[in-house]
Amino acid sequence: MSEESTDGPFEDCELGPEAILGTRTYEDVLFTDETETPVNVLTGETPEHSQATVDEAQAFISSIDTDTPQIALPASVETQIETQSKPYTSAAFFHFKATGSLERHRAYHAAYDSDASTVYFEADYESGDLAITVERADES
Repeated sequence: MSEESTDGPFEDCELGPEAILGTRTYEDVLFTDETETPVNVLTGETPEHSQATVDEAQAFISSIDTDTPQIALPASVETQIETQSKPYTSAAFFHFKATGSLERHRAYHAAYDSDASTVYFEADYESGDLAITVERADES
């Protein structure tokens, strides 16, 4: 038997598969109906481009043609003002803005692309919480 890496898809990751096995919940990371929006100080109203609902955000992310499932993340107030964009943006469900680190982002991405792992996620747009579960494929 050769001395190849046993990490496979995790070869280029700082975290190995053990670091992400199981279920982790990332709290208050998703776009919700309570996401902060800018207010015009002169009128006291939120600009039209920043008015959006979770239903609109979900419709937007489901319309994106990609193999990787997307989630709706809140856009910063600064971004909404500077680009006159909606209060949400789309990202892969394991995006570092949701998981809190680039290392976790890379590890989840490797697990998602690997035949050795099964990855599930649940996006709760009411609470803003994202739960990601990683199991070994032979255990699921």
